[in-house]
Amino acid sequence: MLEVEYDPSQVSYEDLLSVFWENHDPTQLNRQGPDVGAQYRSAIFFHTPEQEAAAMASKAALERRGQYKGPIVTEITPASEFYRAEEYHQQYLEKRGRGHCRL
Repeated sequence: MLEVEYDPSQVSYEDLLSVFWENHDPTQLNRQGPDVGAQYRSAIFFHTPEQEAAAMASKAALERRGQYKGPIVTEITPASEFYRAEEYHQQYLEKRGRGHCRL
């Protein structure tokens, strides 16, 4: 899981949701690419009722457009406490010479 801190005066929550949907496959249950397991599930963790409503609306809009072959399995659930990953996970790709990211 990744917690994103952002400045709403710089970027809207809706823009963050757009980036989220565009950069992974929300139809894969408990996996992304070759990585398998519940820790790789597609999920949005919200902090406020407004964030929940925006996430639900963005998911519903994608479903109405029908751009995916399968159902969107992204879970939308309240955020709980986040923990910093172990040091060996920090900058994981960069440490392995693949430090570029599409985002």
